Amino acid sequence: MPTYAPLRPEVAALTDLHPEVADALAGGQPVVALESTIISHGMPYPQNVEMARGVEAVVREHGAIPATVAVLGGRLKVGLTPDELELLATDRNVQKISTRDLPVTVALGRHGATTVASTMRIASLVGIRVFATGGTGGVHRGAGETMDISADLTELARTDVCVVSAGVKSILDIGLTLEVLETQGVPAITLGSEEFPAFYSRRSGFASPLTVASEAEAARVLHAKWSLGLRGGVLLANPIPEEAEIPAEEITPHIERALADMAALGLTGKETTPYLLGRIVEITEGRSLAANIALVRHNAAVAARVASAYAALRA
Repeated sequence: MPTYAPLRPEVAALTDLHPEVADALAGGQPVVALESTIISHGMPYPQNVEMARGVEAVVREHGAIPATVAVLGGRLKVGLTPDELELLATDRNVQKISTRDLPVTVALGRHGATTVASTMRIASLVGIRVFATGGTGGVHRGAGETMDISADLTELARTDVCVVSAGVKSILDIGLTLEVLETQGVPAITLGSEEFPAFYSRRSGFASPLTVASEAEAARVLHAKWSLGLRGGVLLANPIPEEAEIPAEEITPHIERALADMAALGLTGKETTPYLLGRIVEITEGRSLAANIALVRHNAAVAARVASAYAALRA
């Protein structure tokens, strides 16, 4: 079963743990990892840095220590200073990096904002088991031709971290994403609903494969999974708060328009998600950005409570 243990020497040589995070991990206190791509590529400035600081505050309010993850100057950073958050929010040289990009970014001393996949991997390296994000990547629409499938799904299959998100992003093929997660043996669990959420919307039209009623139940699932030696992560889907959601019938035409605009530009690969999210913000005149911020904060609160319950089970 995963344990909070001292870093392997080869990992420690490449990693800067914020002292608060290091103390929390050493003491078995709850810690929640947070990604950084949402700061550098997911939202405009200054909303991105305000969101990042606000989300860290939410994690603290709900009893856990926040650990925003990034790569700066080739160093794995787990827990960021205010100046480092500002750098991620404003420096256009910060690259969006997935797991495949980590060795190059580290070796060449570059700046990188971590995706869900790379945040999971770094969190696992240092012993953090719960991670809050906005939406998880998945199978892109048209993947039958493009083979565009997010590395998030591969990472969920092999890395022992619980990802709390508002489901997979609405711009993706949710049905196929759930099929891939099933094939990979990843529990896709919705908190408090029988229907899987769709990021901006509480309803996707797809039944949730699994459901839990509370954060305490979710923590027991994590404990049972890893106690049984079942490697890999858990996707805990947390529907966006009702007051913040954009119902599917309203957001779908905007998504279709953004997809058409992207196709006209010929964008592919890791450029697609930042473009689509930004274009949807433009089309909805900021409404989708407000929804995105609300769901991230909600996920952070849930993740903190899951982390606290999981830490108690291990005490």
